[in-house]
Amino acid sequence: MAKILIIGAGGVGSVVAHKCAQAAKETGVFEWITLASRTLSRCTDVARSVKARVGVDIDTAQVDADNVPELCQLIRQVKPDLVCNLALPYQDLHIMDACLECGVHYLDTANYEPLDTAKFEYKWQWAYADRFREAGLTALLGSGFDPGVTNVFAAWALKHELDEVHVLDIIDCNAGDHGQPFATNFNPEINIREVTAPGRYWERGEWVETDPLAWSMNYDFPDGIGSKKCYLMYHEELESLVRNLTGIRRARFWMTFSDNYLNHLKVLGNVGMTRIDPVRFQGQEIVPIQFLSALLPDPSSLGPLTKGKTCIGDVMRGVKDGREKTVYVYNICDHEACYAEVGSQAISYTTGVPAMIGAKMIAEGKWRRPGVWNMEQFDPDPFMADLNVYGLPWQCVEVK
Repeated sequence: MAKILIIGAGGVGSVVAHKCAQAAKETGVFEWITLASRTLSRCTDVARSVKARVGVDIDTAQVDADNVPELCQLIRQVKPDLVCNLALPYQDLHIMDACLECGVHYLDTANYEPLDTAKFEYKWQWAYADRFREAGLTALLGSGFDPGVTNVFAAWALKHELDEVHVLDIIDCNAGDHGQPFATNFNPEINIREVTAPGRYWERGEWVETDPLAWSMNYDFPDGIGSKKCYLMYHEELESLVRNLTGIRRARFWMTFSDNYLNHLKVLGNVGMTRIDPVRFQGQEIVPIQFLSALLPDPSSLGPLTKGKTCIGDVMRGVKDGREKTVYVYNICDHEACYAEVGSQAISYTTGVPAMIGAKMIAEGKWRRPGVWNMEQFDPDPFMADLNVYGLPWQCVEVK
């Protein structure tokens, strides 16, 4: 049994709180759950929903995740075994510092990103490895879906289906529709920074960079979703997977976008609204992308509006017993079913469920090892089993 402190009460934080409460009720793995955020009213709303849907009481608290002394004060008050960080990527290092100072395990769903540079890179967090190892603490990085489940899919395929993975394509399709002219399914600032960054992929021992969204392909998705246009992007899990997968020669990440989304994004970029540097306006500095984020619909408000499905998975080509083999490991998730269960759409659900499972793996001791780790560095089997239990069933098919 473990005490867990969840920091961040957005869409993903809400899902994690609900799923931790479910796991606590069914298995007793979490004996105490506290949800904290800069905005206490968000935590209160989530706690009320958890009580109504699951019948479990959770505690709430207010905290500024940029303030390490304030984080430490809360951690010492709550006395958790594990901090689940669902705050903004800019705040990862502050929360890791607080966990080290207070002696608690750490988990997040997205790697650190400097506020003034739109750049995914694990080097800042990997640099904490010795400090966590010496403290006897576990830091689990990227326990969402992508990164997260996509890493575990790759590790599972390498353990059970392939002796070597030569080519990896991670393909993320959101075939849902929320009916809004323009909205993002998670934090608008983070989403737009990610999409407008240059593309990047791994090819025969080196990184190759492309213009943003310059490469595309069509992919025929299962379960009636059909053919969708996918765009090559850079995504953080590629950085760890090319280090940890045996035999990898090429690794790419693809995501689907509607023409409507891309047209809006192009216009916003042309007029400077996606800029991340401050500009002077009426005597004060504002960051255009942060102002835009404040104007767009709150992603947590999209739950009751969104219909359709997501399909996220790994296509892996390699060898098994000396012959070439390609497998596709994937999950299908339904937006309306997610909303009916926890009050959130599938984008938040597919990130929040793996965060809870990662926390469960640490709490149960199955993935507890001093140091800083990515998901594929642990045994994938117990995590894959829990995906089936907690709402993200997966399939593995051989691609001929």
